Amino acid sequence: MKNYIDLIDQTIEFPTLEFNIDENNELMFNNVPLMDIIKQYGTPLKITYLPKIGEHIENAKRMFKNAIKKYNYKGNYTYCYCTKSSHFRFVVEEVLSHNVHLETSSSYDIPIIRKLYDEGKISKSTYILCNGYKLPLYTQYISELINEGFNCIPILDNLKEIDFYDKSVTAETVNLGIRIATDEEPDFAFYTSRLGLRYSDVMDLYKNKIQNSSKYKLKMLHFFINTGIKDSAYYWSELSRFIYKYCEMKKICPDLDSIDLGGGLPIQTSLQFNYDYQAMIDEIVESISWICNKNNVPVPNIFTEFGSYTVGESGAVLYEIIDQKLQNDKELWYMIDGSFITQLPDSWGMNQKYIMLPVNNWGSPYQKVNLGGLTCDSMDFYNTEAHSSDLYLPIFEEGQERQYVGFFHTGAYQESLGGYGGIQHCLIPAPKHVLVDRLEDGTITTQLFASAQESYGMLNILGYGSTEKAEAQATVLSQEEVKHAENLSLIEQ
Repeated sequence: MKNYIDLIDQTIEFPTLEFNIDENNELMFNNVPLMDIIKQYGTPLKITYLPKIGEHIENAKRMFKNAIKKYNYKGNYTYCYCTKSSHFRFVVEEVLSHNVHLETSSSYDIPIIRKLYDEGKISKSTYILCNGYKLPLYTQYISELINEGFNCIPILDNLKEIDFYDKSVTAETVNLGIRIATDEEPDFAFYTSRLGLRYSDVMDLYKNKIQNSSKYKLKMLHFFINTGIKDSAYYWSELSRFIYKYCEMKKICPDLDSIDLGGGLPIQTSLQFNYDYQAMIDEIVESISWICNKNNVPVPNIFTEFGSYTVGESGAVLYEIIDQKLQNDKELWYMIDGSFITQLPDSWGMNQKYIMLPVNNWGSPYQKVNLGGLTCDSMDFYNTEAHSSDLYLPIFEEGQERQYVGFFHTGAYQESLGGYGGIQHCLIPAPKHVLVDRLEDGTITTQLFASAQESYGMLNILGYGSTEKAEAQATVLSQEEVKHAENLSLIEQ
């Protein structure tokens, strides 16, 4: 029987820039030896490889710079990070170290903005684009930022939102954006997005409440495609429709000079992923330029708000295969020491596929398997790849070397969708979370960001209160974790 490495070699081009194996047939992720991290911290384990965030930011900046130069585009490009993809401090601070700007979606983002400003991570000139349907607290916080001189642009999501700023903004000038509701994809449940203003309402809002105001300036139109930037007839049709609207508005609104292209670039979800980023960006810039030139209006400055593209490929989740179960003649289950429902909610909620690879034993024979999680829910499974209807992993036998498996490019949304550190299905705890960085000399560093969730924390959330017995149990569990790591080390030796 062929080994797992033979299967990979005949299926895809391997190694890649991001994945390869070492002399021990163990997986390297961005040249980080994953087994070393597992030996130190155990599983289940979430990791974030911080350098990947900056790599993607700089790639996007470079590609837009190339396109602007290629088509002699007269507008500027601004990279914004949409915080909803991952609010973690280590993510946002890494993002900001690359001189980018921020997009928010709720009132709870604003205290984070305040904290970043107090610590000197952002300045008042940093763009803060405020999206979403806004409750009163959100508009109040936005108004306070504007009154204090922050470069904050509320993106109007409905006809009444501007009325809040009439009452609460004391600044002489308020720069506004308007989100325009796009049509959804043909297979979506609804025809038009619930977010933003209808195309037919944009002109009326401007003429009735902005055009003759001494306070308001319409600076930006916001375009959002839920499925992201894809080379499809649907995407190009909606983008063209939007740019024609920009041209129509620009002719009567001299302050309008920018567009915000929401819906980000895709991330790699398969080792057979094929997407020409530069070609897509070139075509976007060329299309905007062509339509604006045809309508004799200046091209707009381009803002993007990339979330998944910024942080998605920095994340990974590592599990141990703890058991195998043959449930009938052909369905073999590998049981992991975690849960897909609680720790990778997109994998079952949206049938999202990630890059899945074994961490070790690449030199062993393989077999077709299904992966099962620890909850009692029948949906807690993972059984296909993005490029294949089957899932294959090295043969697992009790008493032999432990088997570990990794899911990669999981860095966006999973923690917030899964309720990080809260109460999840079957009280499956949040796993440890480790940050991986690389010094200038290439040295790899790791840092424990969060320990595995413990029972006494759940007791508090559920209203049982913290007890001495529960805290003592937590201490014992922590000691067991240390013992587990020591045992792993002895096994490897």
